[in-house]
Parts: sequence; structure tokens; C-alpha cells
Amino acid sequence: MLCSRILVAYDGSELGNKALKTAIELAKANEKIEMDVLHVVEVPVLYGEFLVAEPNLRETALKYGKETLEQIKDTLDAIPNKTRTFIGEGQPAQTILDHAQANDCDLIVMGSRGLGAFKELFLGSVSHNVAQQSPVPVFIVK
Repeated sequence: MLCSRILVAYDGSELGNKALKTAIELAKANEKIEMDVLHVVEVPVLYGEFLVAEPNLRETALKYGKETLEQIKDTLDAIPNKTRTFIGEGQPAQTILDHAQANDCDLIVMGSRGLGAFKELFLGSVSHNVAQQSPVPVFIVK
């Protein structure tokens, strides 16, 4: 499989870190492979049947996303490949798919479960939804 841009869905979880390491190993095969790392924040947040309306919820979520991506900056800087980081907003699976399409990614790498495991029990996992709907290959790391 020829690959020119890998998208890593990254949430800072243990499996998110494994997915990032896997994507880095794949990218190291060719310096021309570029890598996008996407952290998705979901605002507003539903809690049961109620909408959480904290005034600074969006700002807090974006700040957390920036901090999460900042933690991997040295890891990304250590590889010869071109890397970019992004914070997306919205429903995670759709945001990942939209980013992959808009940025001509030809492989998506993600963990089988992330930080939202409790919610996934009810809504179906993000990785399952991405794998089912993606027009490009999805590498799911366990």
C-alpha cells in the first residue's frame, strides 16, 4: 500500500499513544509520508438527557486539547517526517472522517477505544464508526 498522509486520531489515552507510536513506525518507512495528528473535542456535552452549559466549556475543552497535543510535540519533532497537529470540534467519528477527506489522508490510525469508553457502551465506538464509514483504510490499534 502506498501512503502519503497518515491521520492519527489522538486523545491522550493509552491506546491513543499506541496508535501514535504505530503511525510513527509506519511513517518512518518513507520520509515523504506526512502525518496529521487530530485531537477531537466534543462541545457541547450531553450528560444523560441534560446539556451541560458551563459558560467556559468550549474554552476548557480546547485548552485541554492543546495541552494534550503539546505533550507529544517532542515525539513528533524527533521524526524526519512532516507532521501537523489539529484540534477538531464535533462528533468524534465524523470529525475524523471529515479531516481525512479534506486533507487527502490515505490511512487513518486510531486506538480501538479511547477516553470515552463509558459512552461507547451506549453509542457504539468511535473506531467502529470510522472503520465502517471510511473510504480509506483504518488501522485500529489494540
